Amino acid sequence: MNASEIIELVTRVPFTPLMLHLSDGTAIPVQHPSQIAARPGGAACVVYDGDDPRRLVNYREIARVATAPPVEASVPPSQIVIPARLASTRLPRKLLLRETGKTLLQHTYESASRAAKPQGVCVAADHAEIADEVSRFGGRVFMTDPAAASGTDRVAEVARQMPEAQIIVNVQGDEPEISGAAIDLAIGLLEDCPDALMATLAAPIRSRETLEDPACVKVVFDDHRRALYFSRSPIPYVRQWDDGLLADDPPHFHQHIGLYAYRRDFLLRLADLPRSDPEKLESLEQLRVLAAGQTILIGVIDEPTIGIDTEKDYRAFVRRTLNC
Repeated sequence: MNASEIIELVTRVPFTPLMLHLSDGTAIPVQHPSQIAARPGGAACVVYDGDDPRRLVNYREIARVATAPPVEASVPPSQIVIPARLASTRLPRKLLLRETGKTLLQHTYESASRAAKPQGVCVAADHAEIADEVSRFGGRVFMTDPAAASGTDRVAEVARQMPEAQIIVNVQGDEPEISGAAIDLAIGLLEDCPDALMATLAAPIRSRETLEDPACVKVVFDDHRRALYFSRSPIPYVRQWDDGLLADDPPHFHQHIGLYAYRRDFLLRLADLPRSDPEKLESLEQLRVLAAGQTILIGVIDEPTIGIDTEKDYRAFVRRTLNC
């Protein structure tokens, strides 16, 4: 078979799982279209081995293609990974602050552990002090490359060591009040939609100040909760403004919540996707996924989670915690 024939097989709707039999006598199951990628120009394609995502197979190695035997439906195993850096710009060493009696990182870990769907929670640490703190409160920790370019890269580094996990959830370390239900919602979106590669969350915006704040990322999505665009600008743009729009139900405006659930094989390839022009202009990594033609599902929650970015944020969190 040639490259175009193979790509045509895996892009049929509905998708049928395949078994690729190679010339060396081995076989690779293709359970999701994301395992096949076209090379530039369309002259060749590459198969990403689902059992070993680092193994690439050129289409010329494929001797024949067969329909894969039916796989009994099951819930895909999921894991939460919390990327944690010691350094932070606006609030130095914030993950190790402990004025509540627990560090900020421990609060986040315990909140994430309340999710019902994941099989486990771990921290992707960049420094021994972070790793020591996680060990102190009895958490699971992986040391990662201190030079990792982003939290997503740190999460992917840990995901490579978790071949059993099919869904990886990235929970930011400075989200001590993240709800287990929100995490379960993001995972559930991928469980219910096998063709989707990524899911995230949003909450209604009810103030004009928040809508116009470039630090607040906005998202618009279609009737099937598939993201159309993310922006630091107010979207959708209102040609004739009326303050009553902020109170309408269903809401017109949504704030993006920075929690992500990924298919593991897609997460391991995410860094290889080219940066799109909108991503560069907005400085929003998720736009790379949309530019590549991939689907990001959106789960809507009632209220935004409160990340801890500044001293003021932390003081307010301490007051809420101690007054409970």
